[in-house]
Amino acid sequence: MAPARIVTFRAASETVDELDSLAQAMDRDRTYLLNEAVQSYLARERRFRAMVEEGLHASERGDLVDDEQVDAKIDSWLHDARTRERSSTRKSSQGRKVRARA
Repeated sequence: MAPARIVTFRAASETVDELDSLAQAMDRDRTYLLNEAVQSYLARERRFRAMVEEGLHASERGDLVDDEQVDAKIDSWLHDARTRERSSTRKSSQGRKVRARA
């Protein structure tokens, strides 16, 4: 592992206060949380860039999805979500509808 380097940046006072409060609650220091946040951000950006590259390569190959297929997929997701929503509603022993906790 490469030696650590010092990086300085500006942040709003409220942000630093919230960071320090969280660090104290987690029994960690500010540096630990900042490193965790930066690593998480970098991992997310790497995944995003890889997905964009994959999409560009698919486009170059002509491996595309038309808008009707996209609409059908979105409709199926919405249908599935509505079905799950309906199935999570049940009658309690008092006869009134209550939502089941996930």
